[in-house]
Amino acid sequence: MAATPQNPAASAPRRKVSRHRGEGQWAAGHFTPLNANEQAKKDDDGLNVRTRIETIYSKRGFDSIDPGDLRGRMRWWGLYTQRKPGIDGGKTAILEPEELDDEFFMLRVRIDGGALTTEQLRVIGEISQEFARGTADITDRQNVQYHWIRIEDVPGIWDRLEGVGLSTVTACGDTPRVMIGSPVAGIAEDEIIDGTPALEEMKRRVLNNKAYSNLPRKFKTAISGSPLLDVVHEINDVAFVGVRHPEHGPGFDLWVGGGLSTNPKLGVRLGAWVPLDEVADVYEGVVSIFRDYGYRRLRNRARLKFLVADWGPEKFRQVLEDEYLGGRKLIDGPAPEQPVQQWRDHIGVHRQKDGRFYVGFAPRVGRVDGATLTKIADLAEAHGSGRVRTTVEQKMIILDVEQDQVDSLVDGLQALDLTARPSSFRRGTMACTGIEFCKLAIVETKQRGAQLIDELERRLPDFDQPITINLNGCPNACARIQVADIGLKGQLVLDDDGNQVEGYQVHLGGALGLEAGFGRKVRGLKVTSAELPDYIERVLKRYEAEREDGERFATWAARASEEALS
Repeated sequence: MAATPQNPAASAPRRKVSRHRGEGQWAAGHFTPLNANEQAKKDDDGLNVRTRIETIYSKRGFDSIDPGDLRGRMRWWGLYTQRKPGIDGGKTAILEPEELDDEFFMLRVRIDGGALTTEQLRVIGEISQEFARGTADITDRQNVQYHWIRIEDVPGIWDRLEGVGLSTVTACGDTPRVMIGSPVAGIAEDEIIDGTPALEEMKRRVLNNKAYSNLPRKFKTAISGSPLLDVVHEINDVAFVGVRHPEHGPGFDLWVGGGLSTNPKLGVRLGAWVPLDEVADVYEGVVSIFRDYGYRRLRNRARLKFLVADWGPEKFRQVLEDEYLGGRKLIDGPAPEQPVQQWRDHIGVHRQKDGRFYVGFAPRVGRVDGATLTKIADLAEAHGSGRVRTTVEQKMIILDVEQDQVDSLVDGLQALDLTARPSSFRRGTMACTGIEFCKLAIVETKQRGAQLIDELERRLPDFDQPITINLNGCPNACARIQVADIGLKGQLVLDDDGNQVEGYQVHLGGALGLEAGFGRKVRGLKVTSAELPDYIERVLKRYEAEREDGERFATWAARASEEALS
């Protein structure tokens, strides 16, 4: 088991301390904070801010909040200030944080593995209606995000969530964030292995644990035993992917060092097979390597992917085994097989291994509301289910439905505009929060994504190929633009009249799972928001005209001429 020091300076591996400050790695003896973020974490652990929220800030109001807590430590409990209304995207990088801050918060509810009971979903919906003006977006990491949260209401919201086993702890911040998992873990007929016991043990070890509450930056985790590779494992800091070892049976293939943002990198295999009962040990070891060896000097190099890129997989595995697993050698293992289908979202009606069915359905770009969530809970229970799931594609699933209840459930979802038989456009379009609430955003995304779905369904009613269209409000890639068939990075562009308007840089042909890779950028190609439906219609028509039998969009986009993509 990995070391879990309360005082990392006292328990990190002893080494000769260099006078050169290096990258601020604790394992090299560099404990002096090298930037304001590191100083703030040294001054006070982010987990401690909860007491101040409960005893001071919620009673005295927004103006009483210490700036170091407001724009730093409160993230350890899932709280970000949201964007003040009326500030256009051209001012995002110009204004000071206090000028962008509204006196309301985004609050992120972590839903590890996307697993919810209908009781939990109902409480999430009720909180949305009572405290968040009805907002409740499903994210592409299986969370739910509220907006318009008042600091005065936060303790009461925590009480309601924790009363049904939910939490916002380390939903943000330089911490182990939500652990994404297969939304059909333990129920799918084709599952290789159920990772749920390992996920629960990982949570038990690291959540609310000060040994892991001061990482160099955020740390993202994925685990799935599905052959569909349904947790975007290639872009997580650590991922456990279900495989069958020829000698040892079902287990997990270990990946590290994935991540997107402005410097995207795909994760790499360590070539190690991990049995279910050792996953938590290995996970704790990887998190500890990041804590001790991760770069802390520059925030833009403080993700695990940079350490993995510098070390390489062989050294990373050796350090993991020698220093954090007590010399235990991991078993060499096979890579996961490529999935047999491109859609990995579990949309539609599918048989479970117990003979019942699960039904996956598609909100528009993850945008729902509290009233709808409570209706989904009611609908699920009326059709015999007590369990629902969120997915990494901003979708939802109802589990455990008897065969004679399926058609009625599908009809009930349709009445809520939550179709289990979506078009390719509704099924494959995602959007980040965008300028409506996010202080980093430059353009609008959610409403534009929903409008784009409607427009493409009208223009291309017979288009039935798998296609992913991801809209992001800034370069940070929360909506995974680099690995979408059509990725749209928000920026300000010039229209035909020379006016500065909202628009997008276009990435084409990205993919995960099937020949994973980043999309290409066509030189000089930027599209205004108004031009977006015309552009996508044009490109998809060319794809349909030029594609070979069975050719995916990503494969066509890689070989197509720039003229065809313009």
